[in-house]
Amino acid sequence: MNINIIFQTWPWYVSGFVIGMIMLCLIYFGKTFGMSSNLRTLCSMTGVGKKVHFFDYDWKAQRWNLLVTLGAMIGGFVAVHFMSDASNVSINPKTIAQLAQMGIDAPGGRLLPNTLFGNQIFESPKSMIILLIGGILIGFGSRYAGGCTSGHAILGLSNLQLPSLKAVIGFFVGGLIMAHFLLPLIF
Repeated sequence: MNINIIFQTWPWYVSGFVIGMIMLCLIYFGKTFGMSSNLRTLCSMTGVGKKVHFFDYDWKAQRWNLLVTLGAMIGGFVAVHFMSDASNVSINPKTIAQLAQMGIDAPGGRLLPNTLFGNQIFESPKSMIILLIGGILIGFGSRYAGGCTSGHAILGLSNLQLPSLKAVIGFFVGGLIMAHFLLPLIF
């Protein structure tokens, strides 16, 4: 077996198959997956449930999902720092031109542009306000929708849940509105 295969971008059908097998395992063991539910678990662990009914539940039953989140963070760190090669990422030239019109530099061999994801964003009050408002909207939106994109798009759709289909359609419409109308206004 060639070990270099784990350093390359995997085709969609391999990744999709692996995600599908994980979903089948979760369904078999009676678990539900979702990253935003970990925020509720963390709040419940701190004792907020004594004051807010929404956080008053048995958080210990969700400890396994906290390990999923920890594994995702560790896996992401390992992938970015030890296994990534951004040279095989191809970005459409039209996208690069549109980003340049907004003052966002091309990633230049990196996966993400420094203008949006570099440490200098913490020096700009405008960027900090955008991050704060965006974080509040994402946190509120994921709770209002009953879960985040990963919970609805992966688990909800694999369970053929109509509310998840509606949420995923809303996520895509919101993303399109953001990308085509709001992002140019912000930058």
